[in-house]
Amino acid sequence: MDNKDEYIFKFKGYNFLRALVNMEIVKNMEDYEIQDDDIFIVTYPKSGTIWTQQILCLICFESHRNGTENIATIDRVPSFEYNLHKLDYAKMPSPRIFSSHLPYYLVPKGLKDKKAKIIYVYRNPKDVLISLFHFSNLMVVLKASDTLENLMQRFLNGNLVGSLWFDHIRGWYEHRHDFNIMFMSFEDMKKDLRSSVLKICSFLEKELSEEDVDAVVRQATFQKMKADPRANYEHIIKDELGTRNNTGTFLRKGGGPSEGYLLSLNFMEKCYIENNLILSFTEGTYKVLDEFQSS
Repeated sequence: MDNKDEYIFKFKGYNFLRALVNMEIVKNMEDYEIQDDDIFIVTYPKSGTIWTQQILCLICFESHRNGTENIATIDRVPSFEYNLHKLDYAKMPSPRIFSSHLPYYLVPKGLKDKKAKIIYVYRNPKDVLISLFHFSNLMVVLKASDTLENLMQRFLNGNLVGSLWFDHIRGWYEHRHDFNIMFMSFEDMKKDLRSSVLKICSFLEKELSEEDVDAVVRQATFQKMKADPRANYEHIIKDELGTRNNTGTFLRKGGGPSEGYLLSLNFMEKCYIENNLILSFTEGTYKVLDEFQSS
């Protein structure tokens, strides 16, 4: 364990957010008892976590979908390794849904019995980096970067919360047969949200009426989430964690082409060649998992 970095707490080769790390959770998370109907949303940071949390809440909880219960998304789908609001996981209603940025080797061992389900959402690393740049400069608990290039170097070296993007996505993909897991592309979700919702419903074996599916899609749009205090964590970010200024916003509509092309082709080539990832750059997005060579 490395206790020197102001922002990062390193444990078993993975970089946790020091400001939120709970050693009691961290030391025992691999042995945490998993229930058969548990659902884990796994992402690398800034890859669509909050969006997927909201989608899962809308699919799995009618009261969330209909607005009859005013429970924040972060409390319906807490971060497994941080548990910001110190919830008693044992008392959470079924199905329990957790979000996590953990690598495959640190999640509870019970997930390998393939009963509980994992949804892994991956995103174009260019857009991950740009989102990280804005977010880390907003949050006092994260190390700020004066330029995108400086953050890019830490991103390529894995010297930031979440460690190396390549290790995270490749680790989960190469060990996919150990888990009951479905991979989803952030870009595909943006392109066709309704099809993505139906895909998630099928994986979770959750039957919704056409009307309910429409309700999920409608409430999971960027505009609706930004206006929904349950899904927009603005107050949590400012009041509980702290921001460096009042000009940034938590929910940003990222991933547009103007941002996506800020990084050079040389950077993209460096990313996948040096890390031996088989990627194709097509229409502004990386197709990561679909292009892996079959083993």
